[in-house]
Amino acid sequence: MIEIMPESKGRMLAVRASKKLTESDYAEVWIPALQKVIEEHKSANVLLYMDENFEGWELKAMWEDAKFGFAHRNDFNKIAIAGGPAWVEWGSKIASALINCELKIYEPEKLSESLIWVAK
Repeated sequence: MIEIMPESKGRMLAVRASKKLTESDYAEVWIPALQKVIEEHKSANVLLYMDENFEGWELKAMWEDAKFGFAHRNDFNKIAIAGGPAWVEWGSKIASALINCELKIYEPEKLSESLIWVAK
């Protein structure tokens, strides 16, 4: 499940991921929200917060994420990732080589700090 966090405003989009992310999470929530921000502001600052119940991605959801990220690799200014298993940090660093933006990884207890950084 993915939900837009109330802290989202302007070019900053913050989402909370819980349990397993599905293709419909991407098709119905995540990608439309990102497209709207990019269309309105020409670029996006993104926070992905993976809460304590986060279980990962379905394969189709991972594919949708990769396709969108690659197609919009120049449309992101900042990406902050808070929480999640250790392998997410490793995978995010590899993916950041393909996306032209700043990337920071935060421990889940630093969520407030990550929101401040990504909102600037």
